[in-house]
Amino acid sequence: MNLNRTRAIAKKEFKHLMRDVRLLAVLVFSPVFLLGVFGYAVNFDVHHIKIVVYDKEQSKISREFINGLTQSTYFDLIGYISDDSYIREVLDTKKAQCVVVIPVDLSQKFYSRQEAKIQYLIDGVDGNTANIIQFYVTAATYSFSSKLSSEVLARSGMRSFLPLNFEPLFWFNPDLKSTRFLIPGLIAMILIVTAAVSVSLSLVREKERGTIEQINVSSIKTSELLIGKTLPNVLLALLNATMILVVGYLLFDVVVKGSILLLFFCTLIFLIACTSIGILVSVISDSQRLAFSIATSLTMLPSFILSGFVFPIESMPVTVQILTNITPAKFFIRILRAIILRDVGVYAFWDQLVYLILFASALLTAAILIYNRKEKNN
Repeated sequence: MNLNRTRAIAKKEFKHLMRDVRLLAVLVFSPVFLLGVFGYAVNFDVHHIKIVVYDKEQSKISREFINGLTQSTYFDLIGYISDDSYIREVLDTKKAQCVVVIPVDLSQKFYSRQEAKIQYLIDGVDGNTANIIQFYVTAATYSFSSKLSSEVLARSGMRSFLPLNFEPLFWFNPDLKSTRFLIPGLIAMILIVTAAVSVSLSLVREKERGTIEQINVSSIKTSELLIGKTLPNVLLALLNATMILVVGYLLFDVVVKGSILLLFFCTLIFLIACTSIGILVSVISDSQRLAFSIATSLTMLPSFILSGFVFPIESMPVTVQILTNITPAKFFIRILRAIILRDVGVYAFWDQLVYLILFASALLTAAILIYNRKEKNN
């Protein structure tokens, strides 16, 4: 491989990027914009749950319980109802996500040391949100029940005693913000789409303009052409990665706990795998429109569904778990979460790097073979 020829192609591609201001603006600012939009939109944290209370007793204990619920940011009290017939209407019209029914004998059963039950009617259309609401109301009820028990025992001159108690400690994400879990996946999804699309369009553009014929009859080798064409796009993608990390820190407080140098090295390996997708797409496409369609189809949907970005791969059927290997975002997301959230070294994810290298090698080999076969047929 001649470095001078490779450098000349890379210089030509870089100048073309600088001249095309609109494309450059899209490649530079769209990833940051997408991160901001997706970062706020894709969020599994549930706050301000709308509740309606049916307080049959209207006692001091029931009022204290309701005040305890509404003092947190998790619940918003919409109002009260006075009859069972309104419960269905409230849930059907989605005025509230949960109806709290307090029994008429709550105080009587409590002071007579009987079990009193508070009913929660939860909108279960969205199963994930319903489970979170159930967790919140269960925790709130347990906390209020413990508080009442302690007060009663204190009046009797006794201390509450728990034979076994637990103190959960969450590592890596102590406040359980889903954004910190999702941001690495967003980074991988945005980078794979932008890198693959930009590289595929760059190579197909030569076909549409007819300049690919001049390149073919010249002394430039296939490897020199591919490296020269992809190098500026890889550098631009690294710039995008830096900007995304900065925006992730400023907007979502996502701090890189691990090595920055290791993170950029792994990002470079991932971008090589992404550009291999773009190269393969450019070989089989004859127009920029077709290349864009194929590149987005091969990157966006698999990286969203099959990479573990949102849905845990371990929960998928075995056949689908095997299918997840078609996207390099799967391996890169594991690397990102290991470096950004857990502050671990390469020993924890070396196998993911090997997968990325094998993935890139396989696609580049296939692209070169298809390209050479096409040239021989022509």
